Amino acid sequence: MSYPGYPAQAGGYPPQAGGYPPQAGGYPPQAGGYPPQAGGYPPQAGGYPPQAGGYPPQAGGYPPQAGGYPPQPGAGGYPAIPPADSWGGGAGFPTFGLDNLSNPGFNAGNLPAMPGGQMPQPQGPGMGYPGQPRPGYPRAPSPNPSMPGYGGGPAPNQPMPVYPQAPSPNPSMPGGGAIPVSPAINRGFRGSIKDHPGADPLRDVEVLRKAMKGFGTDEQAIIDLLGSRSNIQRVPMLAAFKTSYGKDLVKDLKSELSGNFEKLVLAMLKTPAQLDAYELKDAIKGAGTDEACLIEILSSRSNAEIREISMVYKTENKKSLEDAISGDTSGHFRRLLISLAQGNRDERETVDISVAKQDAQALYAAGENKVGTDESKFNAILCARSKPHLRAVFHEYQQMCGRDLEKSIDREMSGDLESGMVAVVKCIKNTPAYFAERLYKAMKGAGTKDKTLIRIMVTRSEVDMLDIRQEYAKTYGKSLYTDISGDTSGDYKKLLLKLCGGSD
Repeated sequence: MSYPGYPAQAGGYPPQAGGYPPQAGGYPPQAGGYPPQAGGYPPQAGGYPPQAGGYPPQAGGYPPQAGGYPPQPGAGGYPAIPPADSWGGGAGFPTFGLDNLSNPGFNAGNLPAMPGGQMPQPQGPGMGYPGQPRPGYPRAPSPNPSMPGYGGGPAPNQPMPVYPQAPSPNPSMPGGGAIPVSPAINRGFRGSIKDHPGADPLRDVEVLRKAMKGFGTDEQAIIDLLGSRSNIQRVPMLAAFKTSYGKDLVKDLKSELSGNFEKLVLAMLKTPAQLDAYELKDAIKGAGTDEACLIEILSSRSNAEIREISMVYKTENKKSLEDAISGDTSGHFRRLLISLAQGNRDERETVDISVAKQDAQALYAAGENKVGTDESKFNAILCARSKPHLRAVFHEYQQMCGRDLEKSIDREMSGDLESGMVAVVKCIKNTPAYFAERLYKAMKGAGTKDKTLIRIMVTRSEVDMLDIRQEYAKTYGKSLYTDISGDTSGDYKKLLLKLCGGSD
């Protein structure tokens, strides 16, 4: 980029050899401090910048200075270098990593050297600079309030420079600076159910009331309505029905519907957190525990979703989710579930390959390369590290020992812990493929696991159902739509196919 009156630089930022200003020993200049003494910058007559008409800009230039540039002692002075903490990420100011930073006031931490040229722009939500309300170019506070315009970013209508995102250090992930990587490509909305334009819950409940009033029930009207509304449009129908008719919609639906169709309709009228909390309670209560359901929900939800589920669970059951898990499970499997239920996984999109290699080696040393298995090491890495980081760990593990981590877990563990750990790895490695496998197993063979089928079709219909359908067709050679059609029937099948959204 260039500022008005300021000569353009070739080579981008940071400058290459021969760029501006030429220094021996890198930037900032050594002995003599800044500004340099006689013979330094600015150079004398005939040097750079050119005199007469060059820089500093005359009246109207940037920034306007009284007394020329650089300001002399006694005329306001040169702005002091901010203290180290303000350069290390505090007060919303980004941390930069530059080569050969020897200025004692600059805290570069463990950041890696930046190669020359223009750096990639941070991508994806949450990839902006720390302390900023949104991603983009940070407007750093002026180091010297007496110099208006200083440190305020680029001049209007000028291209903005691009700096790399420097993640904050994570004590639990040693091993040097992080290497920024692009997050998974955001291909837009990947659900099968979208918001219906102009939906009105008061008008929608009139349709439901009419469908249930009188002799018999118009199930097709219920299917057409609920199958074309998103969750955020369906849930308000509960309050709208009570407002309009003074009756409970759930009770009316229970009295009119039955079987799996009733269960599917009622699941669609819960918020995602309510449905997950209900499913977790159902998986824990009574004789036996649906361990696969517990792992499915806790390994596939974000931190914010898990925390909301925990709040809803405690509100509705007068008991914390963690206490419920502790009372119904044991051993290392209990520890795995409790770790996942904290909703405290690292969610940064950056990956440090050196740390990924260390984690892969640690997993190998804890399993394949020792007598017995250190389950705690598996637990610590699989439950705390970010999903992009773990995908790198899985790749490094495969490269290192020639075996998938799932295969190693199968060899080293058994029972619920084995199936739980494998499910966590599969879900993190490829979430749509994990759910495609869960759906396939729910329908294959004699009988159908309708609870699993309903839960996944409802919870993923607005998240990644299109990707699940693709993985299903790729893995099993037929469409999810076809298998649902052949394995279910009646109104239940019709509403499931609405959630599926089409055949592949």
